Amino acid sequence: MYSLLPGTRAPVKVWTDPNTIEPEAAKQLRNIGSLPWVEGVAVMPDVHFGKGATVGSVIAMRQAVSPAAVGVDIGCGMSAVRTSLTAEDLPDDLGPLRRAVEDAIPVGFHTHDDQLDPRRVRGVDTKGLDAFWKGFDGLHSGVSSLRARAGKQLGTLGGGNHFLEVCLDTEGRVWLMLHSGSRNIGKELAERHIAVARKLPHNADLPDRDLAVFLANTPEMDAYRRDLYWAQEYARRNRALMLGLFQQVVRNSFPQVGFEEPISCHHNYVSEEQYDGVDLLVTRKGAIRAGSGDLGIIPGSMGTGSYIVRGRGNADAFNSASHGAGRRMSRAKAKKTFTTDDLAAQTAGVECRKDAGVVDEIPGAYKDVEQVLAQQTDLVEVVAHLKQVVCVKG
Repeated sequence: MYSLLPGTRAPVKVWTDPNTIEPEAAKQLRNIGSLPWVEGVAVMPDVHFGKGATVGSVIAMRQAVSPAAVGVDIGCGMSAVRTSLTAEDLPDDLGPLRRAVEDAIPVGFHTHDDQLDPRRVRGVDTKGLDAFWKGFDGLHSGVSSLRARAGKQLGTLGGGNHFLEVCLDTEGRVWLMLHSGSRNIGKELAERHIAVARKLPHNADLPDRDLAVFLANTPEMDAYRRDLYWAQEYARRNRALMLGLFQQVVRNSFPQVGFEEPISCHHNYVSEEQYDGVDLLVTRKGAIRAGSGDLGIIPGSMGTGSYIVRGRGNADAFNSASHGAGRRMSRAKAKKTFTTDDLAAQTAGVECRKDAGVVDEIPGAYKDVEQVLAQQTDLVEVVAHLKQVVCVKG
């Protein structure tokens, strides 16, 4: 159940103890709740401070949208698929499987040598692909030189908290899971539109200029929504292509494998939705849609596992749920707090990197995902609990 954050114009409903929200994040939420266009805000239990808008926030606006309330990794999200394999099918040494995944899917700053044609990857839906790429020419003029880079990055992981995992559920079934977004092109588009919004006259007196909004029926809003929806589709296609490559790696090692229908969900995006007869633009920044029956994915960290969930359709939360465990400390603080020995201990039993380059992703830097789940039982029900045995980080 939720409680209300005091001191706001629009209702800010919080699915955690408001007293546990870091002061910087609480200030952001109050700033958001004071905006004249906001109908309401739902705050997820994985809430933490973010750039402009709080991570773990669902913001419903009437006739307006704030690009910072989506974030710079437009369309970032998760995909997962259950396989026919069981734990008994996996070898004792999972190192070769991890290296095969890393060879097939570029991570970090690496890209494919040339643009990879999704039509050559088994099982990838390529409907509308040509029209999608044709839409690049209509994007913000500032990204016109990035077409080749965007092509090479399609089907790549990136860095930070993005990952590819082989997991086991409590029944011993093997799952494939991944987390990634719109790569550099989404970031470039977001930053350009945030800069445009900051300069609009109606945003001059905002408590935080990063919360600048676009208003409906304006050229600036039309341009942002055009680029936003293109980037969201890029992110979806990026995950679909990676999942196809991931499945091919597994198929090469286990020819008998079968795959069920994938689950996929954005958790940084905008959606047009209606509540109480009012048309709203709902931004989810670090939150998934959890409408009645919707399947979603809530990951923990690289050592604690993840959950497949089904939405309960709670309109108080604008049909939403958390997108993960959420950070409890910044990357900089994590690097100062933990060592590679801590990382090795906290990821024991997981085939993954255990070097200084991923210490900021150590499980100890994240909130307890089970507690996060316990705080939103009115938003989702658990379908499966997964524990990773292989984790690929950028």
